[in-house]
Amino acid sequence: MLKYTLQRILTFIPMLIAISLLSFVISINAPGDPVERLAKSAESEGSAQEQSGASKKIKQELRKKLGLDLPIFYLSISDLSSSDTLYRVQDKYHKSTLEHLTHKSGNWQLVSDYYLELLNLQKIHLTLNSKEIYNSQQTLDLNTINEAVNQVGFEINSLLETSEDELMELALNKIENNLYEYSFFNPLISSFDNVKTFNKNLLTSDSKWKTYIPKINWYGSQNQYHLWLFGNGKDRKGLLRGDFGISYIDSQPISTKIWQKIGISFSLSLISIFIAYLISIPIGIYSAYRKDSAVDKGFSLILFILYSMPSFFVGTLLLLQFANPDNLAWFPVSGIQDPTLFDPEWSFWTKIKHRMPFLILPIITYTYGSFAFLSRIMRVGMIDIVSQDYIRTARAKGLAEGKVILKHALRNSLLPVITVFAAIFPAAIGGSIIIEVIFSIPGMGVEVYNSILNYDYPMIITVFTISGFLTMLGYLVSDLLYAVVDPRISYK
Repeated sequence: MLKYTLQRILTFIPMLIAISLLSFVISINAPGDPVERLAKSAESEGSAQEQSGASKKIKQELRKKLGLDLPIFYLSISDLSSSDTLYRVQDKYHKSTLEHLTHKSGNWQLVSDYYLELLNLQKIHLTLNSKEIYNSQQTLDLNTINEAVNQVGFEINSLLETSEDELMELALNKIENNLYEYSFFNPLISSFDNVKTFNKNLLTSDSKWKTYIPKINWYGSQNQYHLWLFGNGKDRKGLLRGDFGISYIDSQPISTKIWQKIGISFSLSLISIFIAYLISIPIGIYSAYRKDSAVDKGFSLILFILYSMPSFFVGTLLLLQFANPDNLAWFPVSGIQDPTLFDPEWSFWTKIKHRMPFLILPIITYTYGSFAFLSRIMRVGMIDIVSQDYIRTARAKGLAEGKVILKHALRNSLLPVITVFAAIFPAAIGGSIIIEVIFSIPGMGVEVYNSILNYDYPMIITVFTISGFLTMLGYLVSDLLYAVVDPRISYK
């Protein structure tokens, strides 16, 4: 058994690598720019100093902290014309434009010259001040100057974000018309002429053949995936050491947020599963023993009625009936503890005693739907086992019926129930969104729901990764339990 367990644990390694790769691919292809989202969350926090997080310098620092200034993976496969340093371009639209231009021309050097000169033109343009121009000339009204400056700026931005020949030509013509119409654009003319020259070289480049020759770029450990998985040994610990990144909502570490929530959802799920098994297995055994009797039919009717009732309806009904001053105010309305009375320094049992009234209604809502499912699985498994030859032989030897059922039939009929048990671990981390919202429980269900609404991809990816690991762990536990309940199963 120990040898088999160790072998299974070793197989976790390639599976975890596959899960981490899939999670990483999803995270880097998620819509939106994480730097922009983090900058916006910093701006919304109030002080003038924090609002400066939207500046270019702060965005560069955020990008470096997140490792977005590194290549994506250990290696990349491109063509001979492509650059192996394109990942350093921060703006994703600029990066896309450069990729398209390189593919069209087949000459990265020409594309790089064109792009750098465009950035230089943009930099010179940003030095223009409409009010200063108006004060120095007094020949044009301020609105005309503003309109001309804004139009040139818009066309420069469009050149940085387009690779279509017609659109580039149109933008260049508009810029040229403005530059030669207004004298205050004279500082831009030299740089603009260079942009036109580089653009013409791009259109006439005959290096397209380079795009058909593959090339492998090797980056070593300095890449985003390595940083995400192993960290950098300084401010980043990496996924393998419990560092799941930072939230896009409030910039808090995901590990801090998730461990505060996961314990609540996991505890509720395990308690409800324990109660469900504790009640369902005896019901399934008795229903199989009294097959097609009035008791069996009565159990089936009641359990299927419970199974058909949605959890949000049952939860609301329980609140209205047992947490309502107009009916029976036996239990608290919401939460898992009274914040005015709860003391973190209490002993474990004191905390349990305090929280128990808060948890009774949620646990009932968690549990009731499992009764029908588990009891029917147990019933079917028991009926199949009691019809086997070895059960008839045990009865023929004169063994008591209770001993035949509980000792010989029960262990083998537990196999289907154990199979269902494998899904408990991944389901527990996700929590139940509906139940946690109804009872105002600060668990993982609500956290995941809010993360989806707010596009908080690090939290979503974390839940996805942990769920994958818990799924493997659940199947391992199920396999080991098979050998415990059935002596015929042996792992050597």
